[in-house]
Amino acid sequence: MAIFNNSDSTHKGTKPDTNTTIITAGSTIKGEMTLACNLYVDGEFEGVITSSKEVNIGKSGHIKGDISTTRLVVQGYVEGSINAARVEIKAHGRVSGSIESSELVIEAKGIFEGNSIVKDVSAIAKKASHGENIPADTLKSVINDNEVKVS
Repeated sequence: MAIFNNSDSTHKGTKPDTNTTIITAGSTIKGEMTLACNLYVDGEFEGVITSSKEVNIGKSGHIKGDISTTRLVVQGYVEGSINAARVEIKAHGRVSGSIESSELVIEAKGIFEGNSIVKDVSAIAKKASHGENIPADTLKSVINDNEVKVS
């Protein structure tokens, strides 16, 4: 079963970005999704996902295709290209493909196979030259002249 939420209306006391589209375990969907709300995938999706909010791939989730979003959290498996401001690969999460992001966080037991390109490296260098603190996980991803390759 898949649950789709395309509601832009809000009720009193609810925040507008609490809307979430859910693809539940056992569901298989192919196509293209453009979302203005969060997406949670615990089933299978093949195609293109474009979201202006957060995309979360659950432990049973499997995405095959391209993802463009603000923030991506991977607990399941993603095959394809990712373009996001922040990508988090959680323990037992797996990404196979390319990642283009400003921040890439890989937890212990998380797996990443492919290429990573760090966006906005000049902003990180500028912060460092002005003595601002930069998170250690951000600095770790800035190697090899703005490109990280993992095999």
